[in-house]
Amino acid sequence: MMDKHFNQLRKDYTLGNLDENTLAADPFLQFEHWFQEALQSKIHDANAMVLATASSTGQPSARIVLLKGLSHEGFTFYTNYQSRKGTELQHNHKAALLFFWDALERQVRIEGTAEKVEDSLSDEYFNTRPLMSRIGAIASPQSQPIDKNALQAQVDELSKLPETEIKRPEHWGGFNLKPHYFEFWQGRASRLHDRIVYEPDGIAWKQYRIAP
Repeated sequence: MMDKHFNQLRKDYTLGNLDENTLAADPFLQFEHWFQEALQSKIHDANAMVLATASSTGQPSARIVLLKGLSHEGFTFYTNYQSRKGTELQHNHKAALLFFWDALERQVRIEGTAEKVEDSLSDEYFNTRPLMSRIGAIASPQSQPIDKNALQAQVDELSKLPETEIKRPEHWGGFNLKPHYFEFWQGRASRLHDRIVYEPDGIAWKQYRIAP
């Protein structure tokens, strides 16, 4: 019964197209352009991205995280280093990101390698978070089995401390993913989607189209 419903889920993409001649030569600049358009379009959580990692045995896993920094050095996000994604990234630095902006019929795929950011950068970002978010990061043994009441009790205890004592724990901080592959995807009618890839070519980036 459910298969019939899935078979009818269909959408034609008609909002735009992607012309190599109008794209920035630098994929970071092209991403920034699209990201700004996503923000201007009032897309909810425009900085939300799928982060895909893999275990040391090759088992992939994916989840939504939030982009918190962007430069030519890469894409920065923050997490518990002892979580599944944190553990996997420390053993297998290869990872992928995916942004999907449905209202613009666009997605961006990014592949690269992730490394921990400097402690000072993690401290700086941690201190900008709301107090209860900081307390939650300290209290939660992310990805580990827990008792809900015990977790709440830990949060309650930490909440009694002066805010000056709420410091970033060593097990929490940032990763920066440095890309070696970008793909910009624009939905087109009849599934003839535009897909433009950027890959390093010496000190520059080469750009080419791939089939939908």
